[in-house]
Amino acid sequence: MIAQLGKIDILVNNAGGAGDLQPLVELSDKTFDDTMKWNVYSTFWGTRRALPPMLAQSWGRVINISSTEGKIGKPVFTAYSTAKHAINGMTKSVAQEVGASGVTVNAICPGLVITDIVKDNGPATAEAMGISFEEMVDLFAQDAAIKRPNTVEEVAAMAVLLASEAGGGITGASLSVDGGTAPY
Repeated sequence: MIAQLGKIDILVNNAGGAGDLQPLVELSDKTFDDTMKWNVYSTFWGTRRALPPMLAQSWGRVINISSTEGKIGKPVFTAYSTAKHAINGMTKSVAQEVGASGVTVNAICPGLVITDIVKDNGPATAEAMGISFEEMVDLFAQDAAIKRPNTVEEVAAMAVLLASEAGGGITGASLSVDGGTAPY
């Protein structure tokens, strides 16, 4: 990758997803492990690979896309919430490790954002919650102070800030872009 591009300045770890949503007592080891691999391991692997060249150039930005579920939890989201809490912890730890180097490490914690993937997979998520897709969107929206889902543009604006020179003083943060859902 470095040989082809010359250097790496910004890494956005945006892999992940909720996968199968089940109550803990029904959650299989495989589903839990798959959720960890999809969310936590991919963030770990990407960050571990990108850090050495960033450290060598004394500048870089690592932006982990986490979730409001990394700060709170909902029924049947146990595996996903655990994974996103782990990403937030990894973010804080790695930021402490590399903070003096010019590399920042942060997480963005979006709430519900109606993307194409959410439209495709949302009905199954809602079914696992025992409600309709529309009821799920309303439920998530009612948890937010703004009473609506966030937009892709609102989440992207935070990423742009964190990737910029202006974001240089922000590191180790798990920043909510969730319309006021998370309590912190």
